[in-house]
Amino acid sequence: MGDDREILQRLINSLYRTSKTVSRLDVVLGAESSDFPEELLEIVNLLPPYGYSRQTLCDHLNSSLKGHGWTRRFGTVE
Repeated sequence: MGDDREILQRLINSLYRTSKTVSRLDVVLGAESSDFPEELLEIVNLLPPYGYSRQTLCDHLNSSLKGHGWTRRFGTVE
């Protein structure tokens, strides 16, 4: 997939376009409605049920991506 490295960043950008915090449910629903690859859905579903600032969410997602060895395919988010 040519856009795998951008799909997660696009979701992050859209979630924080109008909000300073988002919930796990916001992220999961956004990922599901964006037809994320199964591996990224797995990463999103690992998130604890908190409210997230952009930086905290990115830290959680990047940590999971690194832990699974998927940064080469999916990149990281800011």
